[in-house]
Amino acid sequence: MMHTLDIHRPEMPDLQFVLFVTALCTSRLTTLNIPTSLRATIFNRCWALIHESPPPGRPEDRVLDLRPWTEITVEAMVEIIRVGLTEAGIHTLAWEHAPSKPTATSTPEAKPLIERLAQLYPQSSEDTDGGHPIGRIPR
Repeated sequence: MMHTLDIHRPEMPDLQFVLFVTALCTSRLTTLNIPTSLRATIFNRCWALIHESPPPGRPEDRVLDLRPWTEITVEAMVEIIRVGLTEAGIHTLAWEHAPSKPTATSTPEAKPLIERLAQLYPQSSEDTDGGHPIGRIPR
């Protein structure tokens, strides 16, 4: 199934946009229209905003924890993502990935963030997300 996301009108909150795009950038998706080097650059620049240490090398460790950071930090990450993609001529992200069942429950470390997101963006009964903890992802 082909999915797309307009980077200038993602129809999701900035925090969700940052988490979603950085997750795409660190994914092993082969059909994502972001070149591998740009994926790394986007993640590394976002990482540098909140860490003094270099970004982790292991793919499974390349996750941003934005719980302690401010809205200004998230806005800066949105700008990093949009500028990087726009300079590369990418205005719409496109990837192919069949929907899959969750393979594991959330880690204990992720639960506070998931609960916080659920409070910030409660789901209505009309807007189901197929169980996604962050909310509806546009298709």
